[in-house]
Parts: sequence; structure tokens; C-alpha cells
Amino acid sequence: MNPLVTNEAPDFTATAVMPDNSFNEAFTLSGLGGQYVLLFFYPLDFTFVCPSEILAFDRVLDQFKERNCQVVGVSVDSHFTHLAWKNTAVNDGGIGNIQFPLVADLDKSISRNYGVLLHGGIALRGLFLIDKDGVIRSQVVNDLPLGRSVDEALRVLDALQFTEKYGDVCPANWKKGDDAMTPTAEGVARYLTDHAND
Repeated sequence: MNPLVTNEAPDFTATAVMPDNSFNEAFTLSGLGGQYVLLFFYPLDFTFVCPSEILAFDRVLDQFKERNCQVVGVSVDSHFTHLAWKNTAVNDGGIGNIQFPLVADLDKSISRNYGVLLHGGIALRGLFLIDKDGVIRSQVVNDLPLGRSVDEALRVLDALQFTEKYGDVCPANWKKGDDAMTPTAEGVARYLTDHAND
């Protein structure tokens, strides 16, 4: 799998289950232009790690919206299966009425274009942060048993927006409100000196 970072995000048109449980049969990535997009792939509906991730993203959805970021989930299930999962209570292994689109990648073309499709026909846990111009700026891919960190997804989004706004770069473990680094030899030396005991 070649990294997609710095490349334009592959566009797609597919059926999505929307927050109001309607079917949008012509849902497109390009239709979300002008905002950031957190596009994440998960293996299958009605499985194990997947609902914990989906519910974790849904719990902090307002924080993504505050940052002008749309969260979109994708799996190889049909839109009917997505809807059935949404209509299943959390206590019964469902996800309830989550409030971001779930895209049906039934022909597996989206997963294939993003390089996360396994030979068995399901997707790895791929997560792609796409900027307002449609360019992939971050890519994280986990194996099936390894759930992702929603906090880390928010942190990377904050870092991207910070560096876009100020031009400084974000060092290891940077969080919103922390010192950043001027991308010069002097800036690196100053930052490392100031944070030598961190």
C-alpha cells in the first residue's frame, strides 16, 4: 500500500445512511468540499471493535463540527445493513442513531482506492484526514483487532489547522495550546532548549 498523504483524496459516489436515517444514493466525498473530512474505514457492521469506535466518534461529534470537520464512516456492508445496525440498540450490540453518514462500499471500490482492502474482502481500520482542498494530510491504518484513538484524531486535526493558520509546525505530542516550533534551525534549537526537561 502506497501512502496517500499529500495526494488528492479519491472521490467516490455511493449510497450513505444519513443522520436522519434516510438513504442518500448519490453521496459524494467531493460534495463535502470546503470543510475538513475525517474518513474512516471499518471492517463490518455487527462486529466487535467497530461499534466502540463508531460510538466514540459519535460522542465527540460536536468537537469535530466545531472544527469544521465532517466525520464519515465506510464499510463494505450495504446501506440496509447500516440502517439495521443503527436501528439496533447499543445494549443489543447496535450503534443506535449515530449522527454522521455511514457509506455502503458494497462493490469494495472505495476501500480498494484507499488501499485498505484486505484479500478477504473487508477493510482494514483506515483513517484519513482530508483538508478543505480535498488533499489527504494524515493516514493511519490499523489491523482488525486494534481500535483507534478518537483523541488522537482530534489532536492531529488541531495540529493541521494550527500549522495552516500560523505556519509553525507541531512537535511530538503537541496538543492545542502547547508551544509549536518555527521550521528553521534556530526555531528547532529554541524549542528543544525550552523543552529539554519535558
